[in-house]
Amino acid sequence: MASSPCDGCGCDVRIAGGIANIWTFGGDDADGLTLELTDGSDHLLCYDCIERLPDDPTATDVAALGSDTE
Repeated sequence: MASSPCDGCGCDVRIAGGIANIWTFGGDDADGLTLELTDGSDHLLCYDCIERLPDDPTATDVAALGSDTE
């Protein structure tokens, strides 16, 4: 399974789908989602960062997530 860093906190996020588990029939357990926000930006975020976002988030809110973890 592939992974990429979370746009909020930087931790590795497992990405479900693709051919990675085609023969093992393993679950497609992802660690987050790619969200398209109303300001037109899209971000790969872990579930913890998604929970910390306010209602109707923007790219500025996603950028603020990184400063919260430091």
